[in-house]
Amino acid sequence: MSRWALIVVAALSLAGAVHAQEREFTPVTDAVLQSPSNDDWLMWRRTLDGWGYSPLDQVDRTNVGELQLVWTRALPAGGRQQGTPLVYDGVLYMPGPNDVIQAMDAATGDLIWEYRRSLPEDACERILPGVCTTNRNLAIWDNLIIDTSVDEYVFALDAETGDLVWETRVLDYQTHPANQSTGPIIANGKVISGRSCMPSAGPDACVITAHDARTGEEIWRRRTIPRPGEPGDETWGGVPDEERRHVGTWMAPSYDPDLNLLYIGTSVTSPAPKFLVGGSDNRHLYHNSTLALDADTGEITWYYQHLNDHWDLDHPFERLLVDLAVRPVPSAVSWINPRLRPGERRRVITGIPGKTGIVYTLDRETGEFLWATPTIAQNVVSSIDGATGAVTENSELVFTGFGQDVLTCPTAMGGKDWEAGAYSPRTGMMYMPLRNACARMAALDDGGRSLYSLNMRNELAPGTDQLGAVWAISAETGETAWTWETRPATMSLVATGGGLVFVGDVNGRFRAHDDESGDVLWEINIGSPVSGFPVSYAVDGVQYVVASTGTGGNASRWTAMTPEITPSSGNNIFVFALPQ
Repeated sequence: MSRWALIVVAALSLAGAVHAQEREFTPVTDAVLQSPSNDDWLMWRRTLDGWGYSPLDQVDRTNVGELQLVWTRALPAGGRQQGTPLVYDGVLYMPGPNDVIQAMDAATGDLIWEYRRSLPEDACERILPGVCTTNRNLAIWDNLIIDTSVDEYVFALDAETGDLVWETRVLDYQTHPANQSTGPIIANGKVISGRSCMPSAGPDACVITAHDARTGEEIWRRRTIPRPGEPGDETWGGVPDEERRHVGTWMAPSYDPDLNLLYIGTSVTSPAPKFLVGGSDNRHLYHNSTLALDADTGEITWYYQHLNDHWDLDHPFERLLVDLAVRPVPSAVSWINPRLRPGERRRVITGIPGKTGIVYTLDRETGEFLWATPTIAQNVVSSIDGATGAVTENSELVFTGFGQDVLTCPTAMGGKDWEAGAYSPRTGMMYMPLRNACARMAALDDGGRSLYSLNMRNELAPGTDQLGAVWAISAETGETAWTWETRPATMSLVATGGGLVFVGDVNGRFRAHDDESGDVLWEINIGSPVSGFPVSYAVDGVQYVVASTGTGGNASRWTAMTPEITPSSGNNIFVFALPQ
């Protein structure tokens, strides 16, 4: 960088820092995290219940058409941009690829500080090139910004300066390359994080960990693959421990402080076809499951397995924690627990936790199955026993050997994937970005060299040329209030108290939908796939809405299915507000 460029960066940093110093930094407590100010966005989905909902209502259905761009900034290049802004008291903290974290004035976009982690040159080579650069979210606690790193550390920065305060190695990336693509949440002063655990990392890399937020000291770690002799060992069909691979927890958990339970989802095994991993009839715990963990010890309080997965249909996505009257409508819901009394108030965990696009609602105290229903086209789950919650897979699609070609709906890229949905208490509905896509699949005889031992050719679901969709589904009844479809794939969304759902797509369109009707009320083209997680916050009485763009993981594969769509691929952040 030239001398003049350095002077400009320093000047911008100073300008932002002066504005930030107008506000005295107030440490963030667990009480604040559990009941945040409406103005702030303090974690991945804003609140520990995973809702992805902002109560702000200055921007509403009557005026959203007046939204204007108020600032924008290029984000760090050189990797996948899937970041979630964290906003606290007028400062926006943005995670970027390759463990670059930036603090910006949330009202102006001026840079306050930047942290660039010094990474070993071979880190991505050991883990998974490209994928290893992803950094989806940050956590805040006390005066610390906390994250996980490419080189397998959890670390904390001073929120005011960006200086490194502490770091703790979770795994040795050279022997246990795990891929920490998603940052942590904070549960009563504990830093909770999961990881992908690449196949070469072995089963000891498939861990969820808790660290002391103040010091970084490890408190506990929980393996997601049972060891020999542990409960669940018998479900692996005698496969040696060292060959049990890739039950990852690569998205952030939700947390219920009252129950002191963490809820986190798990991924498929590697390889995916189970005839290659001890036999197709074995359940291979705890893959493709919801785990409820005691936050103090990491012990599994209960689990529910959503699928015995042969097709890379992971289930690690956001879990929505809602207290409501459970009253599924039989005409709209496929599988219902016969013991359920309609209208019974329950603490539930709900949403679409996996790539199948199936909505699952469970009692979050006990794990009892309450109801489930499909959304987009799916053919891998044949039935679910309402009384037990046991899932029966479509036997015609289960691989029994090489050379077997099957059509699976959805594709392994997901009817739903890491792009997050939201829940609005205003309407009682969950809003989900979904895709109408299937795939021709076959088990791949490659000696285990590929990630999942699968061949896959994606195609649109039968009967449609619209790849992307948004579904609005009642969390109480399971009824679909509305659906909206579009040619490009849809990405993450956020719901707001103004009666709006903001969602982007891979063609660079960022839209505001009416949360009750699905009508598009505002739209802008920001050029590149809207790969980051949108948020909304307020500074000095002004509500802002954020979208960010980039190369974002599946975006290029989705656009390959709609070849006439040719967005750019810039990593940028865009911030909108009403005219002041």
